[in-house]
Amino acid sequence: MSQSVDRALTLLDALGDAPLSLEQAASSLGVHKSTALRLLRTLEEHGFARRQPDLRYRIGGRVLSLAHRALEDFDVRQVAAPYLAALGARSGLTVRLAVLHDGEVLYLDEVAGPSGAEPSRIGRRAPVEGTAVGRVLLAGLSADDRGEEPELAAVRRRGWAAESREHREPVTCVAAPVAGSGGRTVAACALSAPASEVPPAALARLVPELLCTAEAISLAYGGSPTPRWCENRCGSRPVVPASRTSGRASAARRR
Repeated sequence: MSQSVDRALTLLDALGDAPLSLEQAASSLGVHKSTALRLLRTLEEHGFARRQPDLRYRIGGRVLSLAHRALEDFDVRQVAAPYLAALGARSGLTVRLAVLHDGEVLYLDEVAGPSGAEPSRIGRRAPVEGTAVGRVLLAGLSADDRGEEPELAAVRRRGWAAESREHREPVTCVAAPVAGSGGRTVAACALSAPASEVPPAALARLVPELLCTAEAISLAYGGSPTPRWCENRCGSRPVVPASRTSGRASAARRR
């Protein structure tokens, strides 16, 4: 790998965590300040970094633009958007959509709760272990990929997962799978709230609303979920053709 490219990408990643002074940038790379300055100015010229009035550098708007364009490639995000908004309005909590990407949870979209107490996770990654969304996504893999872990088997049977203090943050979360063609899990829909405001038991009472939304997204995405809850709350309902037997029974009742 080109040393300059490696250093630039390392520096860009560091800027994503917090603004850096020239001295801090040089220290993070283990290089002289003149080298760090050249890298920072190059990143700034291309919009990947910007210098603040206090002379520290932070992430630039070009990064956000590229991230947004990349996220748009995940079409499930576009399909799910109105359903996420509707669930957020009904519940008053934060709603998120995530997928499994390169062995990690990748958050594609979210509708923030009214308090705005939780930081945005759009574009962020999280480990699959220890998160409700991660367990839902792992439970949706084929048997050869996921093995036979009892916890994942329980999530698969129940159809949702819960987690308190999700990803080491003081939040509670419940998540449900979004199904694609053949019932394959393509994403996870989640409700979360600060643990200090909404206890796990209160969040669990909203699971029917969450499952309803996840199934509505699945249907809109072209998937084939097993309807278990009232889709009327989401404005979507699966069409189940009536059998000939049921048709004759209905006709008999009318007569």
